[in-house]
Amino acid sequence: MTQNQSGAESHRQGVRFLLNGIPVVVDNPPPTRTVLSYLREERRCTGTKEGCAEGDCGACTVVLAERVDGRLQTRAVNACIQFLPTLDGKALFTVEYLRGDAGELHPVQQAMVDCHGSQCGFCTPGFVMSLWDKYLACVGGERRPDRQELADHLSGNLCRCTGYRPILDAGQRMFELPRRDFDRAAVIDALSAFERPALLQAPWQAPGQTPSQAPRQAPLHLSHADGDFHAPQSLDELLRLRATNHAATLLAGGTDVGLWVNKQFRELGDVIFLGRVAELLRIDRESDRIRIGAAVSLSDAYRVMHDHYPELREMWERFASVPVRNAGTLGGNVANGSPIGDSMPWLIALGATVVLRGAGGQRELELESLYVGYMKKSMVADELVEAIAVPLPRPGLRFRTYKVAKRYDSDISAVCAAFALELDDDGRIATARVAFGGMAAVPARAGRCEAALMGQPWNELTLASAMRALGDDFTPLDDMRASAAYRKLTAVNLLKRCYLETRTGEPLPAAETTVFARAEHDVPAAPEATS
Repeated sequence: MTQNQSGAESHRQGVRFLLNGIPVVVDNPPPTRTVLSYLREERRCTGTKEGCAEGDCGACTVVLAERVDGRLQTRAVNACIQFLPTLDGKALFTVEYLRGDAGELHPVQQAMVDCHGSQCGFCTPGFVMSLWDKYLACVGGERRPDRQELADHLSGNLCRCTGYRPILDAGQRMFELPRRDFDRAAVIDALSAFERPALLQAPWQAPGQTPSQAPRQAPLHLSHADGDFHAPQSLDELLRLRATNHAATLLAGGTDVGLWVNKQFRELGDVIFLGRVAELLRIDRESDRIRIGAAVSLSDAYRVMHDHYPELREMWERFASVPVRNAGTLGGNVANGSPIGDSMPWLIALGATVVLRGAGGQRELELESLYVGYMKKSMVADELVEAIAVPLPRPGLRFRTYKVAKRYDSDISAVCAAFALELDDDGRIATARVAFGGMAAVPARAGRCEAALMGQPWNELTLASAMRALGDDFTPLDDMRASAAYRKLTAVNLLKRCYLETRTGEPLPAAETTVFARAEHDVPAAPEATS
């Protein structure tokens, strides 16, 4: 916590944000009150709907804006799994904002009408907000998204009535209508006012303080009967809180924790929010690796890693949906430790390490060593994930990662595989790292398969030996996503696919190994753009 000039602890108990351009202060809300319930029950912004309450259907899609490096970043997120206190210092926009001063429709809405993109209308506001997010990213520029890019951007929105053709038509039509500008400068100025409490006559100014003494960005600390909500702004402050409250729930993007509340009805008690800790929001290029802070969003983390490992494109596109990637974090995916988490296999295959921090200091260990059992990690009570470090590509590296699920978009993996092989000058495998998700209680390496690959030429004989060895590496389970037999067969077939794509002689292009391959000219610069 910050200190005022008299030495007394100073913090804020009001959540400050812009709602459709209007400054709002909410005093001491419950720490797990969702943005969706607040909008519908308190503000009567009923255009935002509840469908699934778990971030899958997109009926609750809203757009969040915040200042990042002096610019206004806008991103679509799911209101149903976003907790209200996490809005502090940000701007929230709902479908009601799009209405013009004279009640006229926004180009996004008009395009939906013109193209008959709505029937029952329940999901329509969510689609409109996702399309508005893309509109903000592209309007005013020369580039217009093609249908595939629009479909990718709508991966978090489901419609049961129209199908997607008229909605995609609307996504293209909206750029042909008279342009509606968005005043980014005004939003930035309004957000800046939150750093000047005296200008807003805000209740978080400490008693007896003059405006010049009022702290800038005093940390948020809500005290509620359901539990306290802390939003520290530095790693030191976070560690102090963690050291005195081991039982507090660490909250990053909320894409998993939100389901604990909505679906399991869990009471979280005290919550410590990581999304304001400056050190955890950094991405740093070191001499031989990329260091990604634990609170960096999945969208930003995958964008950076894709620049170095273009083989991650399909995994990036298929990891949940755009709103989930915008809110969720790579550090949260790692710290959660789910055996079907999509990031862990490729991180393990690339030799990533996890940086842990606690009262005893900092330590770093190989990512696969973090997981010691189903949802169990080798961390002491006060430790937290500080960062993930991923080695940069090395000469001779042949890398692939694959996801197999029942749906292409926004689905949980049945099997997730990653292969990283380094070949020496003689064409022999110098190092082999093979990792899987969905095959065991934890994301794990395939030790027998790796041993069969090491030191061997990368040819069909070696492949056959490695496939036999891989069959003995795991004893997967039967569940609703896949049978054990299907998982074992899929695992060895993915190894064969990796071979076919990376063999020295005549490797096959993706178009011959997957039905989802796209022509290079059809692939956008990034799965989602950032405003």
